[in-house]
Amino acid sequence: MKKLGIFVMLMSLISQGFSQEVSAGERKDDPEKKEIVIGKDFVKFSENDSSVNIKVGNRGLIILESLENDGTEIRIRKYSSDEVDDRDEYYYDENENDDRKETRRESRSRSFRGNWSGVEFGYNNYTTSDNSHYIPEDIGYMTVHSGKSHNLNINFAQVSLGITRHIGFVTGMGLSWNNYRFDRNNNIDKGPQGIIQELNPGTPLEKSKMTSLYLHVPFLLELQLPVMSNHLNISAGPIGAIKVASHSKMVFEDGNKVKSNSDFNLNLLRAGGTARFGYSNLQLYGTCYITPMFREGKAPGGYDLYPFEVGLAFTFNN
Repeated sequence: MKKLGIFVMLMSLISQGFSQEVSAGERKDDPEKKEIVIGKDFVKFSENDSSVNIKVGNRGLIILESLENDGTEIRIRKYSSDEVDDRDEYYYDENENDDRKETRRESRSRSFRGNWSGVEFGYNNYTTSDNSHYIPEDIGYMTVHSGKSHNLNINFAQVSLGITRHIGFVTGMGLSWNNYRFDRNNNIDKGPQGIIQELNPGTPLEKSKMTSLYLHVPFLLELQLPVMSNHLNISAGPIGAIKVASHSKMVFEDGNKVKSNSDFNLNLLRAGGTARFGYSNLQLYGTCYITPMFREGKAPGGYDLYPFEVGLAFTFNN
C-alpha cells in the first residue's frame, strides 16, 4: 500500500489535468491486488506482494521484488493493440458508450503526436538553495566534475491527447539515470543520524561517483509550429519522479573497485519542471527539481542541493 499511495501522489497532476474518471480498489478475482485506473485506456497501476505494474498507453513497466535477496528486476513491456483489457469487468461510464469514446480518442491521437518517448543524453549537476553552482567549501567533497557527470533518460511510454492538430497534452513514463562524478578524491556515506558526510578512501582514486535511478512521469503542454515539411516543437510542464535504486562506486588506481548500494538518504519522491525545444525528432531539454536531493535534515553540512539536467533528446513520435 505504500507504493500505491506514492503513485497516487505522482499521478495526481495528470488526473487533474485530464477530465477522465479515476477508479481505484481491489480486484474481485484477487483481493490482495490493488489497482488505480485513470481513464478507459490511459494509465493503470497495480500492486501485489511480489510485483508492481505500471501501464501508460501501450507501454508498461514491471518491477519484480525478490523475496530471497535485496535485488529488484525491472522489465519494460509493450502491450498488443488487440490485447483484452481486464479492467472492463469493473470500469464503465454510463454517460457515454464505449464506441463513441474510442472513436473520439482515435481521432485526436491521429491529428496530434507529441514528443516525449525516446532517448535523452546530457549532463546533470545540482545547485544550492540560492541557485548557485558553487558548492560551499565546508562540503567541498560534494563538488562534481561537470564534464563527466552524465544523465541518461529512456522514455519508453507516451500518451498524446490533442486539443488541436498542433497543440496538445503529452504524458508518459521514463527511467532517468543520474551519474554524479565527484571531482575530488572522495565519495560519500551516511554518518551519525544518517547525515551525509565525506568518505575518504585513504588512497588515490581513478574515479568516484554516485548514481541514482528514478522513474519519472511528466505532464506537458506542447505546441508544434509547421516549418517546411516538418515542425518546430515547444513543450513544458511539471514532472514527478520516484526513486527506484541508487549506488556509489569507487575505482582505485590499481584497478580495484568498491560498490555500495546505499540509499544515501536521497528523497524517495521529487518534483520539478521540464521544458523542451527542437525541430522534428531532435530537441534540447532541461529539467530542474524543486525537491531537495536529500531528505530533510540529512543533507551534507545542512545544505539543500537541487538537481538539474540539460542535454539532447531524440524522440519517436507516437
